[in-house]
Amino acid sequence: MQLRKDLPQELLPAAEAAVSWFNDNRGKQFQLTGLVESETALTTDPGEAFELGLILCEGDLCAREHVRVTVNGEHFEFTSLDVQESAIPALLDPPVGVRRTWLDDQLAKHKFVLLLFYRGRW
Repeated sequence: MQLRKDLPQELLPAAEAAVSWFNDNRGKQFQLTGLVESETALTTDPGEAFELGLILCEGDLCAREHVRVTVNGEHFEFTSLDVQESAIPALLDPPVGVRRTWLDDQLAKHKFVLLLFYRGRW
């Protein structure tokens, strides 16, 4: 997984547009925090459709979404793809920076917080 700060600049416009598309269609306020399996997208020919695996977070909920990106002039068109079963589940442990913020927010509200770990996820 590539975190937001490490994303290839070539994919950033399409990834940001995909996040806006998800937010508009689902009534969410997701933020792009990373990409998975983006190597293929970097090797496609200009103007050719490609797939992106997005890591999206909204508050303490993070999810993995896959989209097919089609370039239409200066705009992008998106198609949501089913996520294949892989080592990365669809609902994710938030990236470290997001987790720290969430945990600090929860500790400000409660006397203690109990974190449960299951197969490396919390």
